[in-house]
Amino acid sequence: MSQFLKLVPPAPAPEEGPLDHFVEDGERIYAGRHLTIDLYGASDLTDQSRMEQAFRDCVTACGATLLHLHVHTFLPSGGLSGVAVLAESHISVHTWPEAAYAAFDVFMCGDAEPERAVDILAQAFSATAVEVGTHYRGADIKQHLPK
Repeated sequence: MSQFLKLVPPAPAPEEGPLDHFVEDGERIYAGRHLTIDLYGASDLTDQSRMEQAFRDCVTACGATLLHLHVHTFLPSGGLSGVAVLAESHISVHTWPEAAYAAFDVFMCGDAEPERAVDILAQAFSATAVEVGTHYRGADIKQHLPK
């Protein structure tokens, strides 16, 4: 165990009610859904304003709250890396325009619906193929709560 983990005690268990922003779906309690979205055959992957607008459209459609948005352009390729920091977590991207490929992470907790970002991103960048993976973050949270 790291020294940091030894020094920082876990948060106390709530006395009543649900865990803050955790999702309960009848089968499990988890922090949120983390989608990995790979776009292939994508275009406009060097367009910073298009990326920023796509992030904003995702935030709105998913029912999330935007706190901060930053997109950086790498030269000479024009590839982008960006992050939208959300009250519910984040959306991030790295693009490889020379390969027409973009890798997005969309992680949201609470009532947000990260799956709504898939079609928005695919359409914004005219992807010819999309692969989506879903991971339930904190799916074992009940086992690790302080007693």
